[in-house]
Amino acid sequence: MRIGIGYDIHAFDPGRVLVLGGLKIPGAWGLKGHSDADVVLHALGDALLGAAALGDLGDHFPPGDPEWKDAPSATLLAEVMAKVEARGLRPVNVDLTVIAERPKVQPHRERMRERIAALLGLEPGAVSVKATTNEGLGALGRAEGIAALAVVLLVPVNP
Repeated sequence: MRIGIGYDIHAFDPGRVLVLGGLKIPGAWGLKGHSDADVVLHALGDALLGAAALGDLGDHFPPGDPEWKDAPSATLLAEVMAKVEARGLRPVNVDLTVIAERPKVQPHRERMRERIAALLGLEPGAVSVKATTNEGLGALGRAEGIAALAVVLLVPVNP
């Protein structure tokens, strides 16, 4: 078994649509970034790459590369999954934490779990999505952006 951890953070951009966990979240500011800036899928991608010892998202999708400008993070995640599977590995479960003062994640949590499960070829019961605030502390506590943490367990496809 192989464990990976991922982290991502992006500042708010009121001119963009917010995408979290592969879902468009209506009525909320988006995030600054080269792609769609989905911090949840970015943290998950880094966790998958880390568990497979394949580097990080920046190695595979450089922020200055025009190919990935405004790209859906679900597309990036599909590329990551192909690399992980090429290493003979597959995910077993995922645990994600979103750190944000706003928007509230709870109303979107079940759909997010279902979307992430579908992207990874897992049952929704193998995907955990939690949310917390930063209790008013630091940039996240001042609602300047959103961060996410991800932990993933990989196993060999044919042990």
